[in-house]
Amino acid sequence: MMSTMSAAGVAVWLSTVVTILSRSHADRNVYPSAGVLFVHVLEREYFKGEFPPYPKSGDVSNDPITFNTNLMGYPDRPGWLRYIQRTPHSDGVLYGSPMAEHVGKATVIEITAYNRRTFETARHNLVINIMGTEEFPLPYQAEFYIKNMNVEEMLASEVLGDFLGAVKNVWQPERLNAINITSALDRGGRVPLPINNLKEGVYVMVGADVPFSSCLREVESPHNQLRCSQEMEPVISCDKKFRAQFHIDWCKISLVDINKVVPVYISRPDPGTGILPEFAPYDPPSESLKSRDYFSDFLITLAVPSAVALVLFFILGYTMCCRREGVIQLVHHSSIQKSTKELRSMSKNREISWPLSTLPVFNPVSGEVVPPIHPDNYETTSMPLMQTQTNLQNQITIPQQRPSGKWYS
Repeated sequence: MMSTMSAAGVAVWLSTVVTILSRSHADRNVYPSAGVLFVHVLEREYFKGEFPPYPKSGDVSNDPITFNTNLMGYPDRPGWLRYIQRTPHSDGVLYGSPMAEHVGKATVIEITAYNRRTFETARHNLVINIMGTEEFPLPYQAEFYIKNMNVEEMLASEVLGDFLGAVKNVWQPERLNAINITSALDRGGRVPLPINNLKEGVYVMVGADVPFSSCLREVESPHNQLRCSQEMEPVISCDKKFRAQFHIDWCKISLVDINKVVPVYISRPDPGTGILPEFAPYDPPSESLKSRDYFSDFLITLAVPSAVALVLFFILGYTMCCRREGVIQLVHHSSIQKSTKELRSMSKNREISWPLSTLPVFNPVSGEVVPPIHPDNYETTSMPLMQTQTNLQNQITIPQQRPSGKWYS
């Protein structure tokens, strides 16, 4: 029984070790040359064996896989190295052109593959050992703008080889190298519309050891420069050697002879102790630094604004309460209101002379006297000056004397 348990434990341990070893790739070493285009393809097939297969046997594994690349110990890649992957079902590509200052320095790139179906990861390191070359830099450099290519399409070895073959056929150099490839989007170009199979465009720089051919020099003629200024295609005799596969914008070609380029040296000021030197490792400060007391700074930051706000509050309160110009107007208005009320109360008790229409009525027939219409207790302020007979409350009908004679109806 004990031997059976020990054998089972050993089997589990071996399976665990095999799994760990299968998930850890050995470092891959590459040896690019300075001044020459470096291209490294991150193949999805290389990482598929690190992820569990599909549940059903016989199914083709086509998991979406993406890659993340960074310099070991840093969150991003070196400045000269770029990465592109168009879709999770396509391979990723690392590309760039190392410079002379990178020679002799091993650059370790951490590559992490993510399986978007199972969310598992696999990682391995790529060690880039940049080698120096006597041909660097090539003295004559030409940069072409290819309109019908994307950068990942141009990075394919067969496509890049076809382009270099066409350039070599036109230029006829002894040594010809691709120096750099840059997407037009990195030069400020716009993303093309998804119609008519439009491409982003690619800038391809090549270098050679012989002067430029007469065909490449044709773009510098006054006639072609005039056509370019009028946004017309220049007439280039060797364009037909590229036209079958590459559509080159000859107005954007750049021809540089580095032997005639005057170097410009810019004197940089001393950055001081607070700026880290270039390509220097980060050395954090030690823990023996003295702590700083920020309580006084806090008081100053809080007390000064509070004091200013308090002074402004007192000034505003004094202006609103003690120096109000409208107090006199308010007192004057109050005195007017009091005088108005007093006049109204006095007008209710005043005695006025009664108009003739309101005097006692004398009946000449009966000799009776009708009392005055307005007693003393009536409110005289609201009484109209003229009254009609229908408004008299104590009106007495005065009999009228009929003439003698007969009445005829």
